[in-house]
Amino acid sequence: MIHIFVAFLLVSTSLGPVLSLQSVPDSGHRQLQNCTLNPYKDIQKLRRVQAYLKKINKPASPDGDVIDCVPSHLQPAFDHPQLKGQKPLKPAVRPKGYNLTEAVSESFQLWRDTGESCPKGTVPIRRTTEQDILRASSVRRYGRIRRHVRRDSTGYGHEHAVVFENGDQYYGARASLSVWAPRVTNGYEFSLSQIWIISGSFGNDLNTIEAVVCSCFFQVSPELYGDNYPRFFTYWTSDAYQTTGCYNLLCSGFVQTNNKVAIGAAISPRSSYNGRQFDIGLMVWKDPKHGHWWLEFGPGLLVGYWPAFLFSHLRSHANMVQFGGEIVNSRSSGFHTSTQMGSGHFAEEGFRKAAYFRNLQTVDWDNNLVPLTNIHLKADRANCYDIRQGRNRVWGTYFYYGGPGRNVRCP
Repeated sequence: MIHIFVAFLLVSTSLGPVLSLQSVPDSGHRQLQNCTLNPYKDIQKLRRVQAYLKKINKPASPDGDVIDCVPSHLQPAFDHPQLKGQKPLKPAVRPKGYNLTEAVSESFQLWRDTGESCPKGTVPIRRTTEQDILRASSVRRYGRIRRHVRRDSTGYGHEHAVVFENGDQYYGARASLSVWAPRVTNGYEFSLSQIWIISGSFGNDLNTIEAVVCSCFFQVSPELYGDNYPRFFTYWTSDAYQTTGCYNLLCSGFVQTNNKVAIGAAISPRSSYNGRQFDIGLMVWKDPKHGHWWLEFGPGLLVGYWPAFLFSHLRSHANMVQFGGEIVNSRSSGFHTSTQMGSGHFAEEGFRKAAYFRNLQTVDWDNNLVPLTNIHLKADRANCYDIRQGRNRVWGTYFYYGGPGRNVRCP
């Protein structure tokens, strides 16, 4: 491919000093306009892209057109110096007070709807393409969050509607999240719903684990995935998003143990306004024996774990847990974005119309699931996205959240 590209450049430069490309449609992605080719820089960029793809797309038997079944010991996590030569650990003991009575199906993702699966001893990994990387600002930044972090993050375009609890030592969190496909205005924005496990201060030493349902879904993120499907994703960092961590399995870190869940793959089915509602359980907790942070998705499906050595503060415990939604407001048109959070409707509309989290719990020092006792609500821009919390015997602690973004009260 590189040889063909070089030959094309040599012919092009012989015809004139500059080659300009007309607008070329690219399946709904960004279009190239008046792009001046620099032979040396373009070749170097292509080589970096191909080297990166070779590193993260391990040899595997493809499942469908985007999912590879990768031998467990060849997944990206085991490129890490502290994991080389090791194998995934056996499942951790779940917290006490846990039950599996809510779930009825193991198929929550589009790639499994056709009956596809990966054999034992492998893990399903969404294949990364050249188009995926080229949508990012650079190869180095692909799969990483571009932001500075502070508690009030609105100055950086990130807006939240969340419930959080702090003031204690936390060893995990659990909730069920309703699944929606929020509309995202442009490719540089995203909308997500997730659980945050946080330790440290909101400076250079912040440690977080983020387990989220993502349109980019729950996350819905056109820049990361190239479409508007809600997707199951994970994220972690140990230095406030500066140099460590990544989405999904795009760097060495998270160790996947499950052969039925593809991190980064589209979620199905989804809730519909005034129609049927679907939610998925998520739980993150610290294994009392080894100290690693485990992730469960759906009906008792243990997805894998973040090794304790990835973190500083989280090696011991978290000092905050947070549940809710987040969007990016780029103000690309000079006013507030119309990117939706949740269902795109405000919390006051309630069930079948607004998105929700239910059965919120944390994990204590003795590996017990316990209800939240010190709840705080925060909506960075309540006229754009809001939140309302409640409690009953069926849903325990719950909340509705979300909104349409730009409206008459949110210019």
